[in-house]
Amino acid sequence: MLFSRHTYVERRKQLRELVGNGLILLFGNNDSPMNYPANAYKFRQDSSFLYFFAQHREGLVGVIDADSGKETLVGNEIDIDDIIWYGSVESVGDLAAQAGVENHAPMAKLQDMVSEAIKAGRRVHYLPQYRHDIKIQLADILGTHPNSLEPSLDLINAVVKLRSVKSAEEIEEIERACEIGYQMHTTAMRLCRPGVTEQYISGVISGIAASYGCITSFQSIVSMHGEVMHGYPSPRPLEAGRLLLCDAGAETNENYCSDHTRTTPISGKFTQKQKEIYSIVSDCHDLALDVAKPGVRYYDVHMDVCRLMTDRLKELGLMRGDTEAAVAAGAHALFLPHGLGHMMGMDVHDMEGLGQIHVGYDEETRPSTQFGTNALRMGRRLQEGFVVTDEPGIYFIPALIDLWRTNGTNAEFLNFDKIEEYKDFGGIRIEDDVLITKDGCRFLGENRVPYHIDDVEQFLADRD
Repeated sequence: MLFSRHTYVERRKQLRELVGNGLILLFGNNDSPMNYPANAYKFRQDSSFLYFFAQHREGLVGVIDADSGKETLVGNEIDIDDIIWYGSVESVGDLAAQAGVENHAPMAKLQDMVSEAIKAGRRVHYLPQYRHDIKIQLADILGTHPNSLEPSLDLINAVVKLRSVKSAEEIEEIERACEIGYQMHTTAMRLCRPGVTEQYISGVISGIAASYGCITSFQSIVSMHGEVMHGYPSPRPLEAGRLLLCDAGAETNENYCSDHTRTTPISGKFTQKQKEIYSIVSDCHDLALDVAKPGVRYYDVHMDVCRLMTDRLKELGLMRGDTEAAVAAGAHALFLPHGLGHMMGMDVHDMEGLGQIHVGYDEETRPSTQFGTNALRMGRRLQEGFVVTDEPGIYFIPALIDLWRTNGTNAEFLNFDKIEEYKDFGGIRIEDDVLITKDGCRFLGENRVPYHIDDVEQFLADRD
């Protein structure tokens, strides 16, 4: 367990109080076969189960009776066949005791617990499920079809409320992930030379995470085609004069994540054209750091970034017209079709599986339906203890440029003739993990991956 037993006891107490009544089910994950049952992916526990019940073993379910306060860890004991192949492990009772749970039971008893609650007319609370084996198990227990499951909004809101604000212990673990991320990204920058392949760089940085006993927090994006949001690495060798976008992070043994992006000139120095676009992105990145603080909506930080980006693109002749009108019309989204950032913690897009509308939005701040802004995952007011990403970017997506030009989309604000000159440019993104503090915000991680133009070029010069 990462934290003290008291931490998990207190978390479950707060959850029970927030939900108020009924039976709460928190499912852990099972092993996930890759291509046949005995060849499984590396086990990854469900984040919410881990947050409240602490244990990494597969095949467990946490049950909390919100009325009586009774807590039970449900799971089957291992048998001799398991011991032969995997060694002895602690009993379910031992695991329960470590997390401060007084009761434990075999999996067959879960059906009885749920049936008794339903028979008594009590609510059964569960979260949205993302693995089909758990969906089927839960549907069987409830006597319904997997497609008819109705997660508890009360439980979702309670989990989001508790997991959104990170404790000092959690922040320390995220910073550990950021330090591994620093090693990954500075290594990628050192390797970024003509002739080296995208896949080689991706493999090396994944190996760095593995060398710490960790995994990458998501499939690394390593590509000369930075205009592709999820440009996964290919066997292509890097080409002089182009840019390499690397979006990657580490996930610690206790499943806290980092998420950074850097865009590196493959030749070691930015061209003038690249400098002009890169400087806009780095200034937008730094503007967010100046503006983000408790009480400010992240939606408004995003829009401040969009205004600055529009002003600067106008200076280059790529945009035109009134900045406020252009941003209101969504013209900037041709270059920035995603949001400024997202929550981060035990999931790299923290709690996104619970429904982004519940995590990044609330009754005051609702999601936009406008192209580009509709991809903003985090819009609500910031609070001290939130961890968010700051990741502006500028992308030249040929198919999107052609579509907008053909349809005349936002033509009054876009100079398509000038934009044509950038269709082979690619894309630039700069991303860091940010903690909202009492008075503002700060970077997470002791070391900073270089990102200002002079620092990047100096770092690349010093590697030789």
